[in-house]
Amino acid sequence: MFSIIVAAGWPIWPLLICSVVALALIIERFVSLKPAKVLPPQLLQEAMTASQAGVPGPDVVTRMEQGSALGTVLAAGFRAVNANPACSDDDVRQAMESAGRSVAHRLERYLPALGTIASAAPLLGLLGTVIGMIEIFGSQAPTAGGGVSGNPGQLAHGISIALYNTAFGLIVAIPALIFWRYFRGRVDEYLLKMELAGEQFARHLARVRR
Repeated sequence: MFSIIVAAGWPIWPLLICSVVALALIIERFVSLKPAKVLPPQLLQEAMTASQAGVPGPDVVTRMEQGSALGTVLAAGFRAVNANPACSDDDVRQAMESAGRSVAHRLERYLPALGTIASAAPLLGLLGTVIGMIEIFGSQAPTAGGGVSGNPGQLAHGISIALYNTAFGLIVAIPALIFWRYFRGRVDEYLLKMELAGEQFARHLARVRR
């Protein structure tokens, strides 16, 4: 494998870097997008139970905020009420929506980079192949009669080496694209569930404050 990489020339090194970066992003997103870190199953019910007798204190709200992405959204509603007990229901919803936008940005972190790698890797592979082909045909010595001298076996081998760039570009791009689509769908699902939970929690706070 190392001999193939060396033979493929310098254009393959950016692809190697892209493959390492893509692998690191995929692992990071798998860890960060675990359900326990985004939407703990019982958190909404626990928050509603804890606020039946009134809004919890700052310590409880801080722990909730640091525990998960949904906790950040629910804690924003608690903080709005703690900061101004006379605030309207719309003010509570706006505070939670602002927190939700911040959470959405955090959940989508690194996905554009992964999508860029998925799009750029095939082009980098094609670029490496074109450069390799140019170097191969440019190295063929012209003859006196206007033809080109060279060993056909060596020429075929050189072309196969150049095509390694295209193959490696696809090897990098296909998994990156698959995981980008997978994480994109997971984030969209999380955001929908978080929006529904936030609306339910806002209605709960409105009933408790009456």
